Amino acid sequence: MRIRATVAAVSGALALSAFAVPAAHADGHPATPDHAAAAKVLKAGQGKVSVRTGTSGNPYALNATFSSVVVNKGKAIVAGTSKKVSVPVTFTLTHGTNVDVTAEDFFAGVDLYRGTSYADSDYDLSGDEPAVCKVSSATVAKCSQTIVIAPAEDLLNEDAGKWKAAAFAVAYNGQDPFDENLDESKIGVAVKDGFAAPNLQRYSKLTVNASPEPVKKGKTITVTGTLSRANWDTGTYAGYTVQSVKLQFKKKGSSSYSTLKTIKSGSKGALKTTVKASADGTFRYSFAGTSTTPAVSSSGDFVDVK
Repeated sequence: MRIRATVAAVSGALALSAFAVPAAHADGHPATPDHAAAAKVLKAGQGKVSVRTGTSGNPYALNATFSSVVVNKGKAIVAGTSKKVSVPVTFTLTHGTNVDVTAEDFFAGVDLYRGTSYADSDYDLSGDEPAVCKVSSATVAKCSQTIVIAPAEDLLNEDAGKWKAAAFAVAYNGQDPFDENLDESKIGVAVKDGFAAPNLQRYSKLTVNASPEPVKKGKTITVTGTLSRANWDTGTYAGYTVQSVKLQFKKKGSSSYSTLKTIKSGSKGALKTTVKASADGTFRYSFAGTSTTPAVSSSGDFVDVK
């Protein structure tokens, strides 16, 4: 689920930013975190919670920290134009003995964001449901969550590339999240941003066609194709231009391809080059990928050389 910063401000979306935990107050709670950061915590959209802006006090810093945040098993997140992508997330939550992670009004999770910090990020990708945390000791819980990305609703082309992860936890401590007069000073908030996340990439496609088939030995074979990738702005696939693509050949009876030459994709991602027919075999194009687009190889096209 994509959350725009402007929407979060209006709806009170649960997005967090990192803050240092100062010394404890006399009442036993840590000093209140930066309110601008904590305010992003109290938002609609995290699971079944819909929070309105409170009228009293600021949330206090919850005694909880995060580690071992792993997004999509460390692999790049690749999205096409329509099919939803499920991104698994796991993390460890370490907390004080006074924090009840099993309480019905305790919520934790991870958001993905772009930018230098979570607080200043314009866009977040969040889970529709909070994380499920399983207690492993009195102060440690192992948590898992799924972030479902719907390309048509959540992504724009500018979103491709580097993202980061922010982990958060919120304890309402008996406060009703739906009460517009809830006392924010009784709500505990913890968050840490800057965790590594894999790149978000635009799904790529690559085609090949070698002709004529069959062909006489020594004659010219023309190999054409197209390199394209998902266009999240339009919901279609568009040519990926000015990219280096390898033309590869696998001789009949061989188990591996060898590179014949490297060419650049042209207008609308078009590929075209020629080679001399030497032996029966299969041609394909292979693209190494970029930070915004995954590597892809075309299927093979066999040519019979007479």
